[in-house]
Amino acid sequence: METIASIEALEILDSRGNPTIQVTIQSSSGIAATASVPSGASTGSHEAVELRDSDKKRYFGKGVQNAVRHVNEQLRDALIGEDLFAQALIDERMCKLDGKENKGRLGANAILGVSLAVAKTAALACRQPLYRYLGGIGARILPCPMMNILNGGAHADNLLEFQEFMIRPIGAGNFAEALRWGAEIFHELKLVLKQEGHLTSVGDEGGFAPRLTSHEAALDLILRAIERAGYRPGEQVTLALDPAASEFYDSKSGFYIEKKKQLAGAPFQQRSSSEMIAYLESLCEKYPIDSIEDGLAEDDWSGWQELTQHLGKKIQLVGDDLFVTSSKFLRRGIREKVANAILIKPNQIGTLTETLSTMELAKAHGYRLVPSHRSGETEETLLADLAVATSAGQIKTGSLSRTDRVAKYNRLLTIESELGSAADSWHTLS
Repeated sequence: METIASIEALEILDSRGNPTIQVTIQSSSGIAATASVPSGASTGSHEAVELRDSDKKRYFGKGVQNAVRHVNEQLRDALIGEDLFAQALIDERMCKLDGKENKGRLGANAILGVSLAVAKTAALACRQPLYRYLGGIGARILPCPMMNILNGGAHADNLLEFQEFMIRPIGAGNFAEALRWGAEIFHELKLVLKQEGHLTSVGDEGGFAPRLTSHEAALDLILRAIERAGYRPGEQVTLALDPAASEFYDSKSGFYIEKKKQLAGAPFQQRSSSEMIAYLESLCEKYPIDSIEDGLAEDDWSGWQELTQHLGKKIQLVGDDLFVTSSKFLRRGIREKVANAILIKPNQIGTLTETLSTMELAKAHGYRLVPSHRSGETEETLLADLAVATSAGQIKTGSLSRTDRVAKYNRLLTIESELGSAADSWHTLS
């Protein structure tokens, strides 16, 4: 029997230069694997707790030495000698040791680091790629990428309230082709921005962050880039939005307020839930948008019901802050007929087992899956394997720049090459 022989955590840096946690596990036969944990900028209030040190003398309080210590002491003591392949039991033991639903004592970042490293080490011990170890022989569907090529909201220093403007190369025949289309459109967008006199610096997720004054202006620029790259908007390449509406929702007034414009002293809009829904509908009528994530705030459940009634049969409505990868919140969504897809971020819930459980629940009730990165990423590629293992059919992992984003895309290219003629695309799910 292969057991856990050693566990060691280390404080490393994420793509924003902030501390995060890395965990290495070695088995009794000497096999070892390392996993690292991402961090979000715009986070749902119901997410599992990312434990930070709050020591202002180190990294402005963002250090994770306490989380590292919890791994190297309490979690190590609890798990040394455990069966390496008992993923569910290991994850359950860590959750019980923490004792809090939100994993606020040991930290979800500490627990998830161990959980992911266990899975990666077990896959190596089985001499299997991770997607095969997690998904079995049926794991062969490559996902359609959702590429965030223009940034706003908390991910960019501009006046756009919506956080992400994405392209979806739905008409590509396979993943490699989809990636090529996305890269070509990304480079065309850079040329379009330069011609318009805009800066071409990038935001947290690798997309451009020009100082635009409206969401429509952003969408118009992307459409031009798609056409200049030689593709047909709406037929070959569609658009997707992530407003991240919780970030600009004012719970006291119940209005969605363009806070970035307000703070800059520029003319701004404030909309009720119904007005926000009408605005999103108008964008869908004008542009080839087929997916909207977090179009309303995480606690605006009545608004979400209305949004789903209006757009749920026309486009994909993805809950991120709304569901936080939690079976508890997803069950409420199912019960109240809210959204039709769920974003999957393992660090929102804290263990691989809970992540997979939520994904199974979503599938059972007809919700689509969108495995997703965070704005603070590392070169960790587990997300790519997870998308293939679960036949998610989609993945959201940023733009076509920054190695922390491109690493996931390159991993998917490797998986597609390994599968060869056995590889299928997201088209088989539709």
